[in-house]
Amino acid sequence: MDHPENSSEYAGLQVNSGVKQPPIVNPYLKRNRRRELSAAELVEGIVKGDVTILSQAVTLIESVNPDHQARAQEVINKCLPYSGRSIRVGISGVPGAGKSTSIDEFGMHVLREKGGKLAVLAIDPSSERTKGSILGDKTRMEKLAQHPDSFIRPSPSAGSLGGVARKTRETIILCEAAGFDKIFVETVGVGQSETACHSMVDFFLLIQVAGTGDELQGIKRGIMEISDGIVINKCDGDNVDRCQMAATNFRNALHFFPMPESGWLPKVLCYSGFYGTGVKEIWDMIYQYIDFVKANGYFDYRRNEQSKYWMYESINEHLRLNFYNNPRIKAQLSAAEQTVLAGHKTSFVAAQDLLDEYFAELKK
Repeated sequence: MDHPENSSEYAGLQVNSGVKQPPIVNPYLKRNRRRELSAAELVEGIVKGDVTILSQAVTLIESVNPDHQARAQEVINKCLPYSGRSIRVGISGVPGAGKSTSIDEFGMHVLREKGGKLAVLAIDPSSERTKGSILGDKTRMEKLAQHPDSFIRPSPSAGSLGGVARKTRETIILCEAAGFDKIFVETVGVGQSETACHSMVDFFLLIQVAGTGDELQGIKRGIMEISDGIVINKCDGDNVDRCQMAATNFRNALHFFPMPESGWLPKVLCYSGFYGTGVKEIWDMIYQYIDFVKANGYFDYRRNEQSKYWMYESINEHLRLNFYNNPRIKAQLSAAEQTVLAGHKTSFVAAQDLLDEYFAELKK
């Protein structure tokens, strides 16, 4: 590059060309590809409680590669006999309610008081534009991240609605097989109607903050209606009175809802996730609920209903994937899009034509 400073007009000034930049990656580095473990090896490592192999198995489950999916299903089936012996707690709430910070306090309390092992499945929202996720929930769980009996796995929502990833249900089975007897499922910051997390946990905890709405907001159906417990976070400092008032409003609102199938009337408690006050009362409530539903038989009934629900969900997902991976449908999708964009067909008619084509091919 020609530098004007080297001109004779600027006597005494000279710019050196500099040193050539070395490559970012060491050219002498030899990368050895890690051997892929078989399904039997993965199951053996999971049952032994090896969190490294557990992480690899979860990655296999989340993969969209058809070969990976076949191996993942084999791993899940072999882990199924070792599953089902945990308490599953779903934790949801609006963005900024303090879910990750609260999980750090909840987890440390339950490990300290009850022992055992804890797995945290944190779902992070994926970008609609770049399809990427930050996966930064673990940074707010500083204490749990260092605890030897905890396992934190952030996963992208990958376009799934309902606040949880599609593969979270299967990940729970692997964690239970690895010996984790307490499992937290942290959803993304969800709204009123996104309730998929409820279909995979035993206790659904809704975290609220004061000042998010009036009394009408409290009696709206949806996520409020399916909560087994409601807790008001950030009850500290000057915010205590507002939190107590919000708790009173929520308690009054719960009386407008029909009694849940479990027969349990949800409780409303206040606590501070930052200072860790009120956490013991929340865990006492969760264990009271578990004892209550196990005594009246609702615990097993709900587990069975959840299994049935996810069977139908799996059918729906496999049908959708089979439809879009069909060669004839792939060839006609672009043409169908163009007819809709050109205004020759409505979206519904174009979709029906594609479905008719798909079902006609299945009959052949």
